[in-house]
Amino acid sequence: MKVTIDKWIGVSTWHWNHAQDEVCGICRVAFDGTCPTCKYPGDDCPLIIGECKHAFHMHCLLKWLTTESSKGLCPMCRRRFKTATE
Repeated sequence: MKVTIDKWIGVSTWHWNHAQDEVCGICRVAFDGTCPTCKYPGDDCPLIIGECKHAFHMHCLLKWLTTESSKGLCPMCRRRFKTATE
């Protein structure tokens, strides 16, 4: 039996592999998706991971940190939010 391939369509998936959680702690949307601000996932909607190891969509965290009630604290553990350095 001989097989000839006429057409080939590649399919792939991706995911952020740096986050311990699977959803943003602010908007509760999966990291493989997008924050409410973005249309497409990826580099335009990166993750920000704090020293406390909590991860958020960049846009969600920036919006959170600009609110008066945030006081510069992590929305999950309420410690001063500093980005993790790898």
